[in-house]
Amino acid sequence: MKRLVVTADDFGLAPEVNESVERAHRHGVLSAASLMVGAPAAADAVARARLLPRLRVGLHLVLVEGRPVAPTDDIRDLVDGSGRLRTDLAAYGLAITIRPPVRRQLRTEIRAQFEAFRATGITLDHVDAHQHYHLHPAIMAELLDIGRDYGMNALRVPFEPTALLRAVEPTPRSMVTRLAAPWVALARARARAAGLIVADRVFGLAWSGAMTETRLAGLIAGLPPGRTEIYTHPATTREFPGSAAGYRYCEEFSALLSPICRDALRRSGAALGGYGDFAGAN
Repeated sequence: MKRLVVTADDFGLAPEVNESVERAHRHGVLSAASLMVGAPAAADAVARARLLPRLRVGLHLVLVEGRPVAPTDDIRDLVDGSGRLRTDLAAYGLAITIRPPVRRQLRTEIRAQFEAFRATGITLDHVDAHQHYHLHPAIMAELLDIGRDYGMNALRVPFEPTALLRAVEPTPRSMVTRLAAPWVALARARARAAGLIVADRVFGLAWSGAMTETRLAGLIAGLPPGRTEIYTHPATTREFPGSAAGYRYCEEFSALLSPICRDALRRSGAALGGYGDFAGAN
């Protein structure tokens, strides 16, 4: 059987993102969203989610390029001079690996974000991470350990089969995908060994910020059996505080609302929902 999760990332980043999530869920193919609990519009996102009982909400763990949840005095090695989480990913990753104080601070921030999500009262559907930074083996170890205390049952691991992308349009296998492949394989094995729900395939990496109507409809039409996640970055405007340069937010929003994509979903016969809706499914 085909089971599909269509997710919006960065829920809570800005009102423009939150509005697109609400509208795409009410009127389109969006079934889930990943909440940035420390983002400026997180409270607005939570308020909207409470009015959308069928929207499945997960934690979008932010350990880089964002605002922390824990007090900055407790995580000094995780933030820059402005108090924001670090952006020097290579040096940051090395520090997490070799410096025990940094690892302890990492645990503090991860736990603070889970606590913030728990405080919303929303059922935790899944967990993923900004920039997929949880693929770092040390971060994955902490996440698997801490997540158990908060009911984490599902984890996004960005395994993206290039052949299925190429069936929609010619797409080269990027260097990022090649370099990440060993860490993706390790993360999948560790997550499954921990008993977590992991999708058989996840789309959104190669076309990040550019999941257009043609691409989304093509992926839905070509769904193989099993669990698939397609993650997106919709917003109602092209630019807003925190927006990423070059992301086609409005096009992704339009794709989620598109009659062509809704028809592709109907024709596919796929069940649409969140990770938790497919617990125990093959």
